[in-house]
Amino acid sequence: MEAEASPFESSELVASLLASTPLLSDSWRLCSLANAAAPSGFVSERIGDVGYFAFSACSIQTITNDSEYYSTCRNLVPLDSAGPGDGDRPFAVLTKSGNSGMNGKEDEGAVMVHAGLLRLFLSLRSSQAFQDQMLALINGSKSIVITGHSIGGTTASLCALWLLCYLQSISSTLPVLCITIGSPLLGNESLSRAILRERWGGNFCHVVSKYDIMPRLLFAPLESCTRQLHFLLQYWQMSMLASSPRNFGQLPVLQLGEEERVQLFSFVSHYNLLVSSVAQAEAREEKANSLYWPFGNYLFCSQEGAICVENAASVIKMMHLMFATADPSYCIDDHLNYGQYVGMISSQFLKKKSLFQGEVIPESSYEAGVALALQSSGISQQEPAAGPAVDCLNMARGMRHLRTPSLNCANLAIRLSKVTPYRAQIEWYMVSCDKSDEQLGYYDSFKRRGSSKKDHKINMNRLLLSGFWNDVLRMLENNELPHDFNKRGKWVNGSQFYKLLVEPLDIAEYYRSGMHRIKGHYLKHGRERRFEIFDRWWREREVGPEENTSVRSKFAGLTQDSCFWARVEEARECLANVRSETDVRKLPLLWESLNSFEMYATRLVDRKEVSKDVLAKNSSYSLWVEELRELKSQMQQNPSFGPKV
Repeated sequence: MEAEASPFESSELVASLLASTPLLSDSWRLCSLANAAAPSGFVSERIGDVGYFAFSACSIQTITNDSEYYSTCRNLVPLDSAGPGDGDRPFAVLTKSGNSGMNGKEDEGAVMVHAGLLRLFLSLRSSQAFQDQMLALINGSKSIVITGHSIGGTTASLCALWLLCYLQSISSTLPVLCITIGSPLLGNESLSRAILRERWGGNFCHVVSKYDIMPRLLFAPLESCTRQLHFLLQYWQMSMLASSPRNFGQLPVLQLGEEERVQLFSFVSHYNLLVSSVAQAEAREEKANSLYWPFGNYLFCSQEGAICVENAASVIKMMHLMFATADPSYCIDDHLNYGQYVGMISSQFLKKKSLFQGEVIPESSYEAGVALALQSSGISQQEPAAGPAVDCLNMARGMRHLRTPSLNCANLAIRLSKVTPYRAQIEWYMVSCDKSDEQLGYYDSFKRRGSSKKDHKINMNRLLLSGFWNDVLRMLENNELPHDFNKRGKWVNGSQFYKLLVEPLDIAEYYRSGMHRIKGHYLKHGRERRFEIFDRWWREREVGPEENTSVRSKFAGLTQDSCFWARVEEARECLANVRSETDVRKLPLLWESLNSFEMYATRLVDRKEVSKDVLAKNSSYSLWVEELRELKSQMQQNPSFGPKV
């Protein structure tokens, strides 16, 4: 009998990794060291081939003065507001503006994060010690784990996002895992969507205990309880410092009164319930972008075990249900007890559990999995919260879109076979253009096309193929496809062939319709996001040694720069500007652009990296080359004539 699919696929993999390796215990040990070394804000260490970077939970006072922080402690600010003078845009990958989503709509809302914690990370990032230690880990490790406890965990999330953006910009495949422990939330739903879009959800695991109030704090409007919050954070930080061997017994441990604990517990629990209701509502999209929102995997732990959930709405619901069964006297001190939970989360501990004692054994393996998850959450089947918790876990399963990613991928392959004839018809059209007596080539024939049935059919095929690949990316961004989908040769090669074949037609349509006069040139203002994504897939593919050394003996079937014709269009405009320009001060820059493109195009032709339609007698490129040669000849024969002809 075939094994049943896991209800919690990628989250289960993360949980198994943490339970069966020393990653979690090593992370907690370094978090404790970082907390004890509060003034520096972080510590780093290399264990074997793994580099660890841990942030302190006691660095909040470096953000700003107390009164300013606690009065704005829940403020969200755009992630791309990287501080004055920070022109390198460290989170540019996550904050791209003006890109359309795969459903044709503009991206929904700005990516927002906690204002104070963003300032904290940026101040740490600018320090020489941070740069030196991080660079040493990147160069000397095969993988990197970024971690932090409490506020240090949120700082670790920001650091991991920055590092992932940086590694992507240099096309590095260095694995990065972020493990936060008892961390507050970081940003809004747009941040969560952006992380899913980049396929980075699996790079984050947030460990949250059943009773800990800290991960739930930012659900509540804390402006109304700034005094209690100040007292609470101070209590936690002083306790962390006092518990370190170096400071043991030297610092007083502050205490909160029982009445204040109960009030704070009730206040946060009430707003956790409200946000949980919003998360379940059908119209939540209109409300949720101004709320704090989880991302990545959440490992919920209790005395009974641990469960791992990745669906954001289910995470919020489980946060509420587990916390609602807590004793208010535990909700604050549990934030300091993660050492105990980390010691319990291991494969040996999970295997020794006694299941379903005195209870009815579930009829299916799926029901058994849900029952085990409920037991591990610490919620008894006799508690009122058990029913909603089971519904929540079932919802997490339901969000798998009823099909596993592997099955979705198989069905997508069938759809690909059905659109392949559209691609074949475009290839046939390209061959017919090469044989045409007009000698325009593929690009110019489509740009100057008439209203014939053949031309209409090719344009429809172009749109149908675009719709298919947009659907592929939409499914990928919604986690409906395997995590390594964008590295599988079938899809990397397929997307590259589609891009080389069809993007020239998109460029031709862009200039044919005059969009360059409305929006600007294609490269900066008209290129679809899917082509940029396929560029990245191709750059990040595994390249065999023969690819780097092969020399072409004949022209390529498709021009290897899919944007070549967009560059030709810009060069044509630049040449026209040289002819008409009367201000001699502007001419050097124009000539520099012309010469640069001429060298680039000549190199492509010499290497035979263009298709033969580029060199067709009446193609835009051939005409441009002839016009440029003519202009240079006229200037050499009559220098006093000047650049204007």
